[in-house]
Amino acid sequence: MAAAPVPEGAPGQPHDSSSAESLDRLYPAVGSTKPPRKRTTSQCKSEPPLLRTSKRTIYTAGRPPWYNEHGTQSKEAFVIGLGGGSASGKTTVATMIIEALDVPWVVLLSMDSFYKVLTKQQQEQAASNDFNFDHPDAFDFDLIIATLKKLKQGKSVKIPIYDFTTHSRKKEWKTLYGANVIIFEGIMAFADKELLKLLDLKIFVDTDSDIRLVRRLRRDISERGRDIEGVIKQYNKFVKPAFDQYIQPTMRLADIVVPRGSGNTVAIDLIVQHVHSQLEERKLRWDMAALASAHQCHPLPQTLSVLKSTPQVRGMHTIIRNKETSRDEFIFYSKRLMRLLIEHALSLLPFQSCTVQTPQGHDYEGRTYSGKQITGVSILRAGETMEPALRAVCKDVRIGTILIQTNCNTGEPELHYLRLPKDISEDHVILMDCTVSTGAAAMMAVRVLLDHDVPEDKIFLLSLLMAEMGVHSVAYAFPRVKIITTAVDKKVNDLFRIIPGIGNFGDRYFGTDAPPDWSDDEDALST
Repeated sequence: MAAAPVPEGAPGQPHDSSSAESLDRLYPAVGSTKPPRKRTTSQCKSEPPLLRTSKRTIYTAGRPPWYNEHGTQSKEAFVIGLGGGSASGKTTVATMIIEALDVPWVVLLSMDSFYKVLTKQQQEQAASNDFNFDHPDAFDFDLIIATLKKLKQGKSVKIPIYDFTTHSRKKEWKTLYGANVIIFEGIMAFADKELLKLLDLKIFVDTDSDIRLVRRLRRDISERGRDIEGVIKQYNKFVKPAFDQYIQPTMRLADIVVPRGSGNTVAIDLIVQHVHSQLEERKLRWDMAALASAHQCHPLPQTLSVLKSTPQVRGMHTIIRNKETSRDEFIFYSKRLMRLLIEHALSLLPFQSCTVQTPQGHDYEGRTYSGKQITGVSILRAGETMEPALRAVCKDVRIGTILIQTNCNTGEPELHYLRLPKDISEDHVILMDCTVSTGAAAMMAVRVLLDHDVPEDKIFLLSLLMAEMGVHSVAYAFPRVKIITTAVDKKVNDLFRIIPGIGNFGDRYFGTDAPPDWSDDEDALST
């Protein structure tokens, strides 16, 4: 399928037949039983996930909990593939698309992270600019495909970090989380049949060869410690021939060709319009209100365990719910209630029979914890108030933290900070937050634990107070997570405040002033 003509400048010269034949093993045949997608040709690096809001751009490592009743993402992410020659401006175009899209969750994934680990001989060749980094065999396509598949499904992935000065992978890896839009960019973005199947939109950035050479010279000298002679030698020996043989012919596979790269604002606008329409069709949203409405008449789930409402427990609730209670009393009785809640939760852990000998020399048939380790994870900031109670009753407990805040523009919870102990996948995890209203942040926190391979049935969500809406939401998405609380209130109002509720727990505990639009969800909307 030929690209449509462009008023100003053609997208590229036709490739010769020999080059096309050399690509047969890599690319699907043009023209098949499946009707080709209409293509528009218009004028016009591995980083943490990029969160875009209408007011500012910040980096964050997370995504909102758009999951179905199985706790998995209900719709796969929309994946944009950006191909083109080296230094053609792919990353710049990707950034422009992100800016123009103005959607909350976009992941930018660079192919440069996936160069293969070189042998000793290849390392020596690379040091003397005699190794071809612009050949398909230089990339680990198996790892690229596996990584992109997981990201597309909304799962977290480990991304290798490649050091271009030493031509080797670093020991550490980056963790990326799924999003509703993934932009994958690289010179060989269209160079594998399986990889092509994962791309919902393929864009080829076509930039003049002289401009690409100048950009490559500037980049390799200033950022990668190369000299001019070495860069030019590598360009003439490997980069230009590889572009002619492997990269330029892939232009025929693109849905959109962008001549002049980042200078082509018309093409960027067309791309953004198309992605917006796709997102609208896929309805990549998570409607908490609809979810709550669907379950408001349902009985509370069996995975919920509520502390017995003894006169003592009800008396403590009376004190901490009373708006006239002083801060000192609020803290004192909250801590007492937390201790009871933690004790109750520990009683639900798996125990096995064991026999010990008493000091009098007699056997005692007892019980002992049958797991490997107990780890507490608090959802900041209110959740950390429960850590002392857990430490007081659980010896050698490990503690992790998660910070979740709500984007005031999108209304979606966002993961901003994460610190978890190593090997947490083998632990029983006590996930702590003081109030759970909608369940949004609690669901995200559970999802993060699952991403770190914690089994769902080993997660215990603890909260002093929960709303029925939050209980149903968590149980619906994660039916094997155990939910433990001291009380469940019936209602949540239009501002997602628990009714009758307890107020803003964090502000009352820490003595801070709540904003006018305060919520039970805490400053982190940790519900």
